[in-house]
Amino acid sequence: MVKQTSKGPGQRQLRVGEMIRRRLSELLSRGEIHDPAFDAMSITIGEVSVSSDLKIATVYVMPLLGSGNVDLAIEALSRHKGIIRKKVSEEVILRHAPDLRFRRDETFDRLDETRRMFSDPTVMRDLAAPDVQDDGPEADPSED
Repeated sequence: MVKQTSKGPGQRQLRVGEMIRRRLSELLSRGEIHDPAFDAMSITIGEVSVSSDLKIATVYVMPLLGSGNVDLAIEALSRHKGIIRKKVSEEVILRHAPDLRFRRDETFDRLDETRRMFSDPTVMRDLAAPDVQDDGPEADPSED
């Protein structure tokens, strides 16, 4: 038996998370969940991470193109968590329907911070500098 030594999610967790993400996206795009908050904004499901026992699914959400308040989106999704869970479990067949937890997707915030960092003049200067290797006194290229 091969023991998995990595701390990352297993293939089954990734597969189940992606299946849940797709189903949630379908539910929202088809308007199967009725709430006035969803009329005012489109919600993007960026990722769904599933616990190792597949009992908890953390859903990372963000209003599409910043079209709304993410906290309102999470509140609306949480209000309908029971019906969403039931509809997801109809498509994603598991022993237990996972408990859904909705969180803010911070991927775009991290991307913006990375862009800001790379546009910093100091960082740009460091990136433009040639790589210098110090191989010690023995590696003098003029002796070849």
